[in-house]
Amino acid sequence: MRHYELMVIIDSGLEDDVIQSIVERTTKQITGAGGTVSKVDRWGKRRLAYEVHHRSEGYYVLIDMRAEPVAVAAVDRMLGLADEVVRHKVIRLPDREIVTVSRRSAPESAPVEANANGET
Repeated sequence: MRHYELMVIIDSGLEDDVIQSIVERTTKQITGAGGTVSKVDRWGKRRLAYEVHHRSEGYYVLIDMRAEPVAVAAVDRMLGLADEVVRHKVIRLPDREIVTVSRRSAPESAPVEANANGET
């Protein structure tokens, strides 16, 4: 499973229970496809940088999850079809294990000094 962040901007004109149901529906689809949701961070109403579909505010939700690419594609499709969702973006986060292994395996380079003739 891969690590992803999902940012969802929901229409801020909706009732709180409707917003809650959209978030629950999204997390259920992720867990139903074998993924795990580690954190749901509700940022609340925020002003958009520019108008999107004649809206200047949106309700922001950030979901931290681990899932297979097929499950993420299904969630992406569901959010793209939902009329209540203004925008959404899925970002794949780098695997920490791969980053730490690549740092360890990289040879440490010693500073190279040139002699008086400019040769190394």
